[in-house]
Amino acid sequence: MVGVMNSVEAVIASIQGLSASSGDLSALHDLLKGAEESLRADSDVKLSTLEQLDPSKHSLGYLYILDVLTSGPVSEEKASDVILLIARFINSCDAGQIRLASEKFVSLCKRLKDNVVKLNDPLRGVASLLTAVYKVQASTKRLTALHPDCLQLCLQAKKYKAGFSILSDDILEVDQPRDFFLYCYYGGMICIGLKKFQKASELLFNAVTAPMHLVNAIALEAYKKYILVSLILNGQFTNSLPKCASTAAQRNLKTLCIHYIELGNCYNDGGIAELEALVVANSSHFEADTNLGLVKQAVSSLYKRNILRLTQKYLTLSLEDIAKMVNLANAKEAEMHVLQMIQDGQIHALINQKDGMVRFLEDPEQYKTSEMIEIMDSVIKRTIGLSKNLLAMDDSLLCDPLYLGKVGRERQRYDFGDDFDTVPQKFSM
Repeated sequence: MVGVMNSVEAVIASIQGLSASSGDLSALHDLLKGAEESLRADSDVKLSTLEQLDPSKHSLGYLYILDVLTSGPVSEEKASDVILLIARFINSCDAGQIRLASEKFVSLCKRLKDNVVKLNDPLRGVASLLTAVYKVQASTKRLTALHPDCLQLCLQAKKYKAGFSILSDDILEVDQPRDFFLYCYYGGMICIGLKKFQKASELLFNAVTAPMHLVNAIALEAYKKYILVSLILNGQFTNSLPKCASTAAQRNLKTLCIHYIELGNCYNDGGIAELEALVVANSSHFEADTNLGLVKQAVSSLYKRNILRLTQKYLTLSLEDIAKMVNLANAKEAEMHVLQMIQDGQIHALINQKDGMVRFLEDPEQYKTSEMIEIMDSVIKRTIGLSKNLLAMDDSLLCDPLYLGKVGRERQRYDFGDDFDTVPQKFSM
């Protein structure tokens, strides 16, 4: 059969004739895999070859031909044409067909990403990679190899909202660990850019606590940002990593992030002057990690944390008193911080502009508005969904031969023979 497929005309004819049904597509896929080497060596395969195919109807065959045409080195002059060619295919291709050759489709999309980066124009690839993610993703629970690349382009193009659109689904299926680490790291940075610190904290936490035999560079950088985000979000720093973190992370991350650990401990002490002095002393380290801006946000959050503590002690305070108590330069600066905190919903207060007095109020939210009910309903639905997914994963694990084999070996280690009765499965009353 491979011999029949040697000519480009025969390949095109097969693509046109076998792209209708799933059974034909499976046969076509086998033929294309067998003919791939001859297509790469055939000088008759040109851009005009693609004109004989409809990318929406002949997506699988179009993918193979396009892969052959774009696989070699591309000059900067021709990079723009390659980007346009791949982008048009991504937008018009059939998802069901390209999933039959998902690795080849992913490789093609990565080629687009590399070319837009080469041209220093990441924005050109954002929409196409977003479309590619949804097309190659068989389930919203599955992490694809294109997620990290898409998020990377969104970061470089500063299109944070576009990147955030693929972070809303809970990922439960991962093929490559590196993709998961990059997804969490880039996703965390996207959320930081949008000031969605709660989501950023979750993603960075996942990168830090994911299983690893050795600490990798991605987890290390994620931990640095996780410390800073925790200070901004929670107003405190916890020295110990959770028990779910790997042994490698438990042993090594703290020593590799010593400047950030010191910053967190100093933040916990609550001294603004000491914290600012520490930031100045270690600014070169923070700047080298491209975290200086986030460090400054953490320092600013300490002012807010100290103001928040005042609301727990006083009902009214003057702006001058607030400035003195939290070490701000003057009453005007204190007013700016208080107004920002009111706008962000961190405190509830009224400022009297005549006498410069601030009156702290109780939270007016009664948790019975339609908006709040919708929020609570969505959280409950998500929790129920996560619970169902965990039960399904648990059932799947109980049928996994590798898991059952490991459990069997563990039981043998603690097998005490017939001296002890087996644990009864049920009690009869």
